[in-house]
Amino acid sequence: MNPLEYFSKDYPEAQARFREATAKLGFALESHAIGAQGPDGKELAFDVACSAGDPRRVLVISSGIHGVEGYFGSAVQMAMFGQWSGNSVPTAKIVMLHGLNAYGFAWDRRFNEENVDPNRNFLLAGQPFAGSPPGYAELDPFLNPKRPPSSWEPFTAKAAWLIMQHGMRKLRSAIATGQYDYPQGLFFGGKGPSHMQTILQQNMPRWLAGSEQVMHLDFHTGLGAWGTWKLLIDYKLTDLQRETLTQTFGADSFEANVDSEIAYDAKGGFGQWCVAQKFAPDYLFACAEFGTYSPVKVLAGLRAENQAHHWGSGEDASTQRAKEFLKELFCPADAKWRTQVVQKSLELVRQAEEGMSGEHSG
Repeated sequence: MNPLEYFSKDYPEAQARFREATAKLGFALESHAIGAQGPDGKELAFDVACSAGDPRRVLVISSGIHGVEGYFGSAVQMAMFGQWSGNSVPTAKIVMLHGLNAYGFAWDRRFNEENVDPNRNFLLAGQPFAGSPPGYAELDPFLNPKRPPSSWEPFTAKAAWLIMQHGMRKLRSAIATGQYDYPQGLFFGGKGPSHMQTILQQNMPRWLAGSEQVMHLDFHTGLGAWGTWKLLIDYKLTDLQRETLTQTFGADSFEANVDSEIAYDAKGGFGQWCVAQKFAPDYLFACAEFGTYSPVKVLAGLRAENQAHHWGSGEDASTQRAKEFLKELFCPADAKWRTQVVQKSLELVRQAEEGMSGEHSG
């Protein structure tokens, strides 16, 4: 199938296609309601598909934790199903987590039904759901204006002035690390574990029962240069984990956030949490990040959609524009971009499969 055909037009279509592909391959399917409704008034749920492979070695592929990024992540999962439909399914057990942030996916948001950024919500034991990065309070009026979005606002000029004043790295850290004081603001981490996190906590031990080695790829978009990719790590790597990443994907394939040029040292990340839970003796998690537009343009889109969500109306043309712009930012319509990222994603999955079997190809 042409890689472009793996992309769905909306969340209901993506979910229906995922469920159909799961059935064709004979995977066990579960759906977990999140207690919210989509634009069509139907109850939202994320889906989990598990193969009957060797439970000692598990490949986990997750998509859509950042809602609107699910258009891309779902396409990758559909492409994987497409490859396996004509060939044998890997011998390792496969666990597919599809559209984790079903609300954000359905409503074209990055955030969930409580305006929580799920990838800032997975705090570890002892970390409080409180506080904000230095500088966030000062930036709040700019980041989260309490009015509908306007096409006349000189956002780029304001952002450029802030970058000149504070520097890009410092500004990025202040904005995107994760904050817990502004419930209607960007990158809000919540006041407690989200419904999605609770479901994962209850069920991942069962999905990964008997596992000895887990390799988990979580697919994202929005950071980095157009069409490029990088595996981002948000936890301290052991020497063995670093060696495994190097042998499996290549020495230049990954970056730890503390040393990264494109990422930031965020709190409450899914990867940190998965590794800390010790679901398996050997649990290696990587965020597979694919670049789209510039950081300033992505921030402008996030800001406008957040304004529309809180202060606009669903019927307003400005709200519809903000939603479409956000979708474009995180899943560009460009055919070359879509083809390139799906092909590279399949290569990463293949490398992960070979890495788990000991057939490292770099």
